[in-house]
Amino acid sequence: MNLLGWIILFSLFGGALSVVAASGFLLMPETWRTRALPHFVSFAVGALLGAAFLGLLPHALAGPGVVDFHNITLAVLLGLLGFFLLEKMVLWRHCHVDHCEAHMPEHAHADTNQTGQAAGTLILIGDGIHNFVDGVLIAAAFLTDFHLGVVTSLAVAAHEIPQEVGDFAVLLHSGFSRKKAFLYNILASLTTVVGALLGYFSLGDMQHILPYILAIAASSFIYIAVADLIPGLHKRVQPAATVQQATLIGVGVLLIYIVHSTLH
Repeated sequence: MNLLGWIILFSLFGGALSVVAASGFLLMPETWRTRALPHFVSFAVGALLGAAFLGLLPHALAGPGVVDFHNITLAVLLGLLGFFLLEKMVLWRHCHVDHCEAHMPEHAHADTNQTGQAAGTLILIGDGIHNFVDGVLIAAAFLTDFHLGVVTSLAVAAHEIPQEVGDFAVLLHSGFSRKKAFLYNILASLTTVVGALLGYFSLGDMQHILPYILAIAASSFIYIAVADLIPGLHKRVQPAATVQQATLIGVGVLLIYIVHSTLH
């Protein structure tokens, strides 16, 4: 399979297949789902941070034409600020629970008025934008190094599954049927492939830009892990929960390290 084929395959893995996996979670009893999701979130934190610090940033710093490392770290900083602004516009919020305050405010009753439908539409728009950016980042990673592309795709899938579970729940609370929620989530996830194709054809001849795209990818992963996922983990303060979280974060980091090292 050529490089474009791998990019499409792994962008589908990070997008559409994550939606399918998330829909399977919704078939589980709620008590099981409530118990399992925090574990997936903890693992996703480790996978995202591992991919950012062990894969993306080292490749960005060693990229062609990179003379001043400050330019790469500036790109990371600007990326973090950019994602902060996107989240302020409610276009980058990650929902990992049945009731997401960012998209479903307490006064929004989806089954009785249009506010819930608007919230559902907003989350689909935000999800589409998010997945599109993920696709561009996956393409940039593969164009830099095949193994980095695999690691990046794994990290994307790791955080997409719990996010899609939250998205499904928000859409259902917004008044969407299960069939429509699944269909619209699949359509939103396909923007990952669109972003990947655009990234492949636009970045293929611009190798000097790739290190900065990787830096932005790293900032995306760091922001999601630190701003969106970790605060939710802090809600469970029991010592046993903390040990579980730290262990699963470590497993996520270790998996990225092993995959990256083995493939190389």
